Amino acid sequence: MNQLRFSFDEATLGNEVPPGPEGILNEMHSEMTIAEFFAGIGLMRLGLERAGWRVVWANDIDRSKKEMYDAHFGEKRSHLLLGDVHTLSASEMPNASLATASFPCTDLSLAGGRRGFEGLHSSAFWGFVRMVNDLGERKPRLILIENVPGFVTSHGGADFRSAMLALSELGYSVDTFIVNAAHFVPQSRERLFVVCQLGAQRDVPFGLLPSIARPQRLLQFIYDNPAINWRINNLPNPPSRTTSLADVLEDLPQDSKAWWSTERSEYLLGQMSAKHRAVADTMITGSTWSYGTVFRRTRNGASTAELRFDGVAGCLRTPKGGSAKQILFRAGFGQYSVRLLSARECARLMGADDFVMDVPLDQALFGFGDAVCVPVVEWIAKNYLNLIRDGAG
Repeated sequence: MNQLRFSFDEATLGNEVPPGPEGILNEMHSEMTIAEFFAGIGLMRLGLERAGWRVVWANDIDRSKKEMYDAHFGEKRSHLLLGDVHTLSASEMPNASLATASFPCTDLSLAGGRRGFEGLHSSAFWGFVRMVNDLGERKPRLILIENVPGFVTSHGGADFRSAMLALSELGYSVDTFIVNAAHFVPQSRERLFVVCQLGAQRDVPFGLLPSIARPQRLLQFIYDNPAINWRINNLPNPPSRTTSLADVLEDLPQDSKAWWSTERSEYLLGQMSAKHRAVADTMITGSTWSYGTVFRRTRNGASTAELRFDGVAGCLRTPKGGSAKQILFRAGFGQYSVRLLSARECARLMGADDFVMDVPLDQALFGFGDAVCVPVVEWIAKNYLNLIRDGAG
């Protein structure tokens, strides 16, 4: 990675009283504390904890997510403050060397009408920016932001541009890249990440080539917006996934109430297009069990069932409607069975295999559908954030 040139001041370290030169160096190498904004059920935290980081404060507005967060981490160590980011006071937040912000993507996606920062939900980003600004000399040294790739193109790029300029004005350099969870788990889940470094100097290497993490459309945005304080660091390619959908499935008995009735299953099969029905029929007549996932979609005004059969689940979503719930299709030996993905299977698809939960299915689906993939965050921490901490980023 590129050599960092830091100004070791109080703001960079997030300390009220700056230590001496030796203390500064030691603290930069040892302090790995997190203030977690838009914490959700805590999967960002899980990924960072696997890389040696420690949460000292967290916030989310959703009570049902807090319930799941507290149940997994334990109320005594969850540190999660329930409340709207727009009403928070910087005095409530302790010093932290990293702030994370997985702010609502609703208005940046097609499902949310692409209202962007004019929407009620995604405008929460500005509440986060206000909080960082209000911290003054206690600003975190690093910021990690996560959202959907549509953030880059929202309102023709204007939303992403205004966000990156705001962070630049706060004294941060910014870098951005895209990672698909499918490199780590059998779920197609592409997400945009932004890493911000306080006080780091601008560095945009000439001749950057498109890569897995920075496709051409992202590089073009970087080059088209020189007013942003970019600092682009090298990233290795993500690993190759070694698991498939079958590896995360629970072995539910055929008499489990989770499996759909014959009539309901036949109806789903009848909703498939000729192309997808042909694939389903091939799976049914196979001599082994095979698995696919199904989403219901509206095509030309009609409800259809679209089958994915490449061993990877579709992107988990929040269950705000029947079409958002992902359906498992199991077939072979002249048979087929249909059910929703279970809460535990969703946890495994997010890399949170052992997540503690005892909540209704819809609550679990909402929590995981609105979260980040744990091994993706761990990979970013080990290949980016920790290198900055060690002075190699």
